[in-house]
Amino acid sequence: MQRRRRFTLMPAIALAGLALMVALPTLSSVRLYAASAQRYTVVTVRPGDTLWGIATAHSAAGSDVQETIDRITAANKLQGGTLQPGEHLRIPE
Repeated sequence: MQRRRRFTLMPAIALAGLALMVALPTLSSVRLYAASAQRYTVVTVRPGDTLWGIATAHSAAGSDVQETIDRITAANKLQGGTLQPGEHLRIPE
């Protein structure tokens, strides 16, 4: 008569322990850094204001106005360039 071999968990536990001993030192040396909080200036749109004009007024000298428009559009989730008087826009600094 042949003896039936029983499955044991010991090899799986030993392998998991070895993997844990290798992975823990690696994971503990990882440092996570949070992004700095974005700062905004809030502008109230007046009659006759355009997105281009607001972006020009809030762009640094020599910087790309279109880039400022893109950041304002993204920050306010604007779908188009039409602004309504009284609307509040967040301008990324």
